Amino acid sequence: MTFTSNEQQFLAEAGIGRLATVSPDGVVQNNPTNYRVNPDGTIDIGGMRMRASRKYRNVEAGSRVSFVIDQQVSLDPYVIRGIEVRGKAEALEDQEPPFPPQERAIIRIRPDRVISWGIDSGSFEFTSRAAE
Repeated sequence: MTFTSNEQQFLAEAGIGRLATVSPDGVVQNNPTNYRVNPDGTIDIGGMRMRASRKYRNVEAGSRVSFVIDQQVSLDPYVIRGIEVRGKAEALEDQEPPFPPQERAIIRIRPDRVISWGIDSGSFEFTSRAAE
């Protein structure tokens, strides 16, 4: 399994993340977006006008991605938790989006590396591993 049981629970509760892609000319783009984690550990990103989005075009052009889902739990004491997923992505047509009113085009992330903090360990203890 790509994610630990604690990471799966966090991903089910968090609801929004930020997807970073890179254009063919090297411009980095980062957007907040919703997502769905699939049983096989892949992550689907949806949107209302997905095909027209820069992130979709960047992925079509071959961009690798970084997807971060994080949360500030409290200020005093300062507690944070989150997951960064790095991997390959593909732009897919005619797919069921994470939420029904969205366009039937998605970005599917196939994780290569999972980095987490504050989920299976303390707030400032990072774990990093290759995705299984």
